[in-house]
Amino acid sequence: MKSLGKRASGLRLERMRASPRYRVTDRGEGFHNVHPILPGLRDHTERPSVGDFLRGGDRRKPAGPLPSLDPRDAWLKPAGSGLRATWLGHSTVMIEIDGLRVLTDPVWGKRASPSQLAGPRRFQPVPLALKALPPLDAVVISHDHYDHLDLGTIRELVTLQEVPFITSLGVGAHLQAWGVPAERIVELDWWEHWQAPAAELRIHAAPSQHFSGRSMTDRNATLWSSQVIETPKHRVFFSGDTGLTPEYAAIRQRFGPFDLVMLEVGAFHPSWGDIHLGPDNALKALQYLGGGAFLPVHWGTFSLALHDWDEPAETLLQLGPRQGAQLLMPRLGEAMEPEHGERLAPWWREAGGTKADRAVHTGDAGPARGLPKPAPWPLD
Repeated sequence: MKSLGKRASGLRLERMRASPRYRVTDRGEGFHNVHPILPGLRDHTERPSVGDFLRGGDRRKPAGPLPSLDPRDAWLKPAGSGLRATWLGHSTVMIEIDGLRVLTDPVWGKRASPSQLAGPRRFQPVPLALKALPPLDAVVISHDHYDHLDLGTIRELVTLQEVPFITSLGVGAHLQAWGVPAERIVELDWWEHWQAPAAELRIHAAPSQHFSGRSMTDRNATLWSSQVIETPKHRVFFSGDTGLTPEYAAIRQRFGPFDLVMLEVGAFHPSWGDIHLGPDNALKALQYLGGGAFLPVHWGTFSLALHDWDEPAETLLQLGPRQGAQLLMPRLGEAMEPEHGERLAPWWREAGGTKADRAVHTGDAGPARGLPKPAPWPLD
């Protein structure tokens, strides 16, 4: 199956094995985290069946369409502040930074799955077609999970634009197998960077705490990373997927402060605390990073966990202002400049059947803390 990608070999594999993050043992080989499990973050109290996870629930997806904007009119004018972000769903964000455009984890596919016939289906289409994107200066891919690296998207994008793909060690094997020319692939280890050849743009790979794999046999065969996107005037942090890790303090020391911080907040559960943040730990990670305007990502697009689809947003709406977080909560396709203010209006409630609607009948105005039984593993 093409969507599974390809394993690294030859010089690519040699470079991966030279990484401090790579281990070769009697039980196999692959990348590893600096801090595999942080004390107090993982809860092993329940172990449901796979069936419990697959059966889902009536609040795992919105009851109706989410409000969405076509961003093309906004993109016609340069960002007045020099920095603008447009959330296109899940972890796909168009970053406009001092006249340059960087697209993060582009996924236009209907499902976060090796098959477009089965698996988690997106709630609604991306606000614009892939072919409608303006010229890009770089595409960033944090790791190789299906909700961050999509076969169909890569195949179409590579035919539309001659753009470099900046990614983590080993992920280039997938890209090359899907038609991306080798000269357009840049694979980075943590603390390495790519310099745009004709612009003052740097993209750094930085630590995250996660895992990788596209099948049952390639767990951790490629690296996972966060990214720092910077010009002389602005710095943006993109978490990719991660759990809470003290490595964020090191990132702050090297690159901070940040004008915009994009952290994953969805597909979380206490059992996955070492590999996914969720909204509570995202706010802690924001503090580790030294603050900055906070754009939540990795939510509102696919049902990849057992929590209500809108729980990340409702929790952030309740806790963020209390902790002094400058939340940016744009609608899908809404271009927003961090320097020009906040959007805290709960637009997601327009879809109907939200947690807030249910609270009117139950008397519970806060985000639900009780979760369904955790899955034995995260799909993401």
